[in-house]
Amino acid sequence: MTGPPALEARGVVKRYDDVVALNGVDLDIDHGECLALVGESGSGKTTLLRMFNRTADPDAGEVRVGGRPARELDPVKLRRETGYVQQEGGLLPHWTVGRNAALVPWLQGRPDAAERGRAALERVGLQAARFADRWPRELSGGQRQRVALARALAGDPGVVLLDEPFGALDAITRAELQEAFGALVADLGITAVLVTHDLHEATRLADRVAVLRSGEIDQVAEPAVLLAAPATDYVRRLLAQARIGS
Repeated sequence: MTGPPALEARGVVKRYDDVVALNGVDLDIDHGECLALVGESGSGKTTLLRMFNRTADPDAGEVRVGGRPARELDPVKLRRETGYVQQEGGLLPHWTVGRNAALVPWLQGRPDAAERGRAALERVGLQAARFADRWPRELSGGQRQRVALARALAGDPGVVLLDEPFGALDAITRAELQEAFGALVADLGITAVLVTHDLHEATRLADRVAVLRSGEIDQVAEPAVLLAAPATDYVRRLLAQARIGS
């Protein structure tokens, strides 16, 4: 594909007081690609993810979105154009499911926000006629995450950022949501960045996996390459701990 990548990080550094969260990170994410960020707690995964919708800005280096420096983009507009799913869903408890799903197109000022929210619920496997008038507290954990995914998709984003979206779910529900997410990404052709500590999840869902350690990237590779040829002892150790790979 010609043109710039969907998302880029160039020499990105981020510090929180004396803690270096990111230390000279370089990364390209192509249009339509699903890239997983993996690593132990504190490795910088979530900090890097937040760079792409400007909920965090680098202290040094540059982040680009669609070829444009992120610092030149209005952060509010960027966030409304970028899907975001967090671990616990982050649904507004005093809003119905349908209103939660329609939040982003409503913020975008679209007159058909409610219809877009209902269509997004259907897209993630929740019948709008059955679920739109319910409250988040009336849903299971898996259903709430489906609503969070619907909310992220309702504004037709080109990019979706997901921060441990399946981490709090039981194994069966998690597998179901992983399958639904994989099908949606493939069907919609969106660019997705998935933060996860689960290497099985990363290698199952992502086109490429980026392994972070102490704010630096040890390896970026397709799952088959990562499993067959880990580039560092750290990557090799992670694979061994997850009991995958050679």
